[in-house]
Parts: sequence; structure tokens; C-alpha cells
Amino acid sequence: MSNLLAIREKIKSFYAAFEIYITPALKFITAFVTLLLINKNLGFMGKIGSTAIVLIVALMCSFLPLNFIILFATVFIMAHMYKLSLEIAVFTLCLFLLLYLLYFRFSPKDTFVVVLTPVCFLLKIPYVVPLSMGLIGTPASMISVGCGVIVYYLIRFVHVNASAITQMDPDGSVVRFRYIVDGMLGNKAMLMTIVAFAATITVVYVIRRLAVDHAWTIAIISGSLVNVVVLLAGDLLYDTRIALLGTFAGAIVSAAIAVVLMFFVFNVDYSRTEKVQFEDDDYYYYVKAVPKNTVAPKDRSVKRINAQGGAEENRTANTGTRTADAVRNRTMARTTNGTTRPAGAVNNRVTESGVRPRASAGSDGQGNVRIAGTPGTNRMTSGVPGGNRMANVGSGNGRTAGIPRENSMGRSGAQYPPRRNPE
Repeated sequence: MSNLLAIREKIKSFYAAFEIYITPALKFITAFVTLLLINKNLGFMGKIGSTAIVLIVALMCSFLPLNFIILFATVFIMAHMYKLSLEIAVFTLCLFLLLYLLYFRFSPKDTFVVVLTPVCFLLKIPYVVPLSMGLIGTPASMISVGCGVIVYYLIRFVHVNASAITQMDPDGSVVRFRYIVDGMLGNKAMLMTIVAFAATITVVYVIRRLAVDHAWTIAIISGSLVNVVVLLAGDLLYDTRIALLGTFAGAIVSAAIAVVLMFFVFNVDYSRTEKVQFEDDDYYYYVKAVPKNTVAPKDRSVKRINAQGGAEENRTANTGTRTADAVRNRTMARTTNGTTRPAGAVNNRVTESGVRPRASAGSDGQGNVRIAGTPGTNRMTSGVPGGNRMANVGSGNGRTAGIPRENSMGRSGAQYPPRRNPE
């Protein structure tokens, strides 16, 4: 599940970053597919049936508002209807004017719905439209979905009966007009489809707004069942002759697409639901808070190392692999109170970056380097902040006090007169 959420976030981020290019591309694809399907199912006027004309118009639609897709689709349909029959064109014009009045009055923002409803019918997945609009739309979306259904059945009626219309008497204008009017108003399948889609939108919208767990999933399942039941009831009452296998298969596919839509729009974790109650001077409030399923962004830390710091770190790391004879030795020995300090004392320097050198061969693991000296001599050189060290020399329990400090920041090899302990 986390992988799917990560993919969803990547898709959303990609769309947000390239929205200026993705939106025109989607409008171009929608217009191109719509005009191609119109030319395929009507195709009476060959001048606008070429792919070049469709490409040019679709390219224009990609830079224009969404409603221009409906406008150009209407122009293409009207041109084909006029080529077939003037009476059919007049009826189509009157029907489109009525549909436009309903559409612009009640659901002017559902442009994609009016266009995609006939396209989904032609792609054999029409039931995804009412389910989707019930999830993300309002009950007013019934108007736009109904307009799309009417447009589809108009195109289908003309496509099926084109030969019968052309064979009618050229002078029988009234006959042709009555023929298409009776064919559309008497189309029981169209009326039952409009009723089924309206019922589906209403049921899905009401259920998905309920304050119950998994409301959207219940709404999708209930809407699919209501859609199938109404269509089957219409087939029993009016003999609409729907394909049972196609109806069930389309309902299942449409429900799956609606689940994908829910994953992108409304994906929540009901296991972490919280109920909150509070009040003010006038009201009591009972709030149910359901968190969304999200993926926490990965923390990425970038460590920048400059040239000087990198050299110091490399020099410090290499001390763990050095042997005793590879450690930098001092080339001077001095005598203090009769005790000879041998060559080979370790210069345990504190780097300028403040990094304590790691324990090397002969160290005690705490940053102190033990030096092998003459028999009976035990020397401990400890790093002192600021770069100064005190060397304590002794044999057994005896210690020689007063050994001068050696400054490792540039005074290596300097000799100091011995200090005597006051008696």
C-alpha cells in the first residue's frame, strides 16, 4: 500500500509541476477522440472527415476553454446532419439549443461530462460516468449526464437509420421530421438509461456523504447495483433489449475505475479515526476526524565537506592502520633531572577542526597514546585542549613533576630549563 501511495504522490507532484503542459495535452486528446468518433459514426460530410481537419481543430481546442470542445463537436454533428437531411439538421439544432439551456443553467462546469458520456458509450463503459459524478459531483450533474445520453442516442439513431432516411421522398419533409421525432421520443432504452443514471448519481452522492466508515466504497457498490437493477427493470417493463452480459461486465469495469478514482481523490485511514467534542457559547460540536493516507517524505541530509576538513578527516582515519614505526617521531631527545626522553615520542596533535585522533597501535582507546620507552619508564601523552600536552615520566610509583608543557602547535623540539621542586 505504501508503494501505491508513493506512486500517487509522484503522479500528483508531476501534474503540479507540469500542469501548464498536461492540461492542454488532455484537452487535445479529448477533442481529437471526440471528433474522430463523430466522424466514424456519422461521416456524411467528407470534407470534415479527414484526419488533418480533426488534428487542426483538436489543436485549437487545446488552447481554448473547455466549452469550445462542445462547440466544435456541435458544429461537426450539425454539418453531418445537414449533409444527410435538412429536417434532421433542424431537429438536431432545436434539441441542442434545449440541451444547452439546461446545461448552462444547472451544470456549466461539467463540460467534460457532456463530452465524455457519448465517448464512454462508444467505448462500452458508460456506467463509469454516473458513478464518477456521484463521487465528485453534485445532484445537478444529472443534467449534464442526461444531455450526454441524449446526444449519444441521437447519433446512434441517425447512424442506424441513415439509409431509411435517405430513401424517403425528397418532398416529404414533414415525414422525415416526424420520423426522427418519434424515433427519439419513443426510444425507451434512452429514457430508462437516463432514469438509471439519475438514480445512480443520487444514491452514490447521498451514501458517500454519510458519516460512516468506508462510505465511498459502499456508495460505489450500491450505485452499481442500483444502475443494473433499474436497467433490468426497464428491460422487463419496456423490452429495451439490453445485453445482460455486457451490462454486468460494464458495471464491474466501471466500479473498478471508480475505485481508482477514489484512490486519488478520497483515500483515508479509518483505523485512525478520532471523534472530538467541544463547545462554544451557542453550540455543541461533535466532530469525526478521519486522517488521510499519506506517505511521509524521505529525509535527505547532505553533508558538505570542504577540502581542508576532508584532508583532516582522512589523516585521522588513517591513524587506525598505522604501525608504531610509521607514527611521526620526534628527532630530538632532551634530559630533564637526569632522565632521558628518547626519540620516538608521539606528537598527538589535536587538529584544527577539533577532532580527537583515533586510537592507534599502542593507544589506550581514549585518545591517549602510550609510548614504549626505556626500561622502567612509563610515559603517557594525553591530548590537552588547545594543543598542549603534559608528559609525566616515572618508574613505578615515582613521578617526576615539573616536566614543562610542550606546545604542539609549532614548538616541537624546544628545550626548557628544568624546574626544581621546592623542599
